[in-house]
Amino acid sequence: MRETLVVSPSWIGDAVLAHPLLARLKARDPQGAIDVLAPAWASAVYGRMPEVRRTIAFPFGHGELRLGERRRFARALPRYDHAIVLPGSLKSALVPWFAGIARRTGWRGEMRFGLLNDLRTLDPVALPLIVERFAALAQPAGEALERPLPPPRLAVDPAQRDAAVDRFGLAGAGPVLALAPGAEYGPAKRWPARHFAEVARVHAGRGYRVWLFGSERDAAVTAEVAALAGVPVADLAGRTSLDEAIDLLSLAGRVVSNDSGLMHVAAALDRPLAAVFGSSSPDFTPPLSPKARVIRLGLACSPCFQRECPLGHTDCLQKLDPAQVLAALD
Repeated sequence: MRETLVVSPSWIGDAVLAHPLLARLKARDPQGAIDVLAPAWASAVYGRMPEVRRTIAFPFGHGELRLGERRRFARALPRYDHAIVLPGSLKSALVPWFAGIARRTGWRGEMRFGLLNDLRTLDPVALPLIVERFAALAQPAGEALERPLPPPRLAVDPAQRDAAVDRFGLAGAGPVLALAPGAEYGPAKRWPARHFAEVARVHAGRGYRVWLFGSERDAAVTAEVAALAGVPVADLAGRTSLDEAIDLLSLAGRVVSNDSGLMHVAAALDRPLAAVFGSSSPDFTPPLSPKARVIRLGLACSPCFQRECPLGHTDCLQKLDPAQVLAALD
């Protein structure tokens, strides 16, 4: 049985977008085993992918080299036949090299000559989407990507989902509107709280229950949305684990999200989704679901890919009216 280790990216959205790669690996070798080396939080994502045998928690934080510890960690890993390294950094390629994995695949990146011995050169025109760049690594070098790709999908256990509903006291009648107003990357990706609040007010008037999602870092913005909305909401930011957030998002009749990890989670759950883009571009990491709609203004200054607006106004989001999002949802 062939055993493969996939080194995961560090962002939630990118972890979701790795699913087509895993599906392709499993389809090519149904008897093979796939393990994923990833940050501890990512087990919530990879645990929803049936192709993954297990997730191995990566104990090193972003930017930490700790060379000796990486070597000891790598040498304690099980034996693998093949490693696929999804991030482009030198550090991400060290563990498969230290572990002595015979074949080590990845794109040419940050000084990785020798660390990767199946080193690919990316053609960004042929593979414009990050999901395509990941999936192409499941195929031999030089082979054109097989299209169409299977969409990213996350499985939900109904009993686990019902337990989350009970835990947070969310049982009730009426459809659910889920709002994800945060964005880990920075404020240039965040649609204004007052716009999210307007969407919440409109849906509450239609009989929707409104749930706000995010991490602890998003708690300030979800609290602002709740205050501005002036309607009953369940503010779950910082209260749920990622596992619980995935389960609860699966119940949403509608989702509005910035370009964030939760946007990709909602798309992988196949929820009706309005995805708001400002400083980033849907040409690189769009939500991959037929039920998703991308809303953006397409101003001349965007996408700038900056964490904060370099012009100081964030017009790409401030001027994106809630009526456009409501129309997309309708």
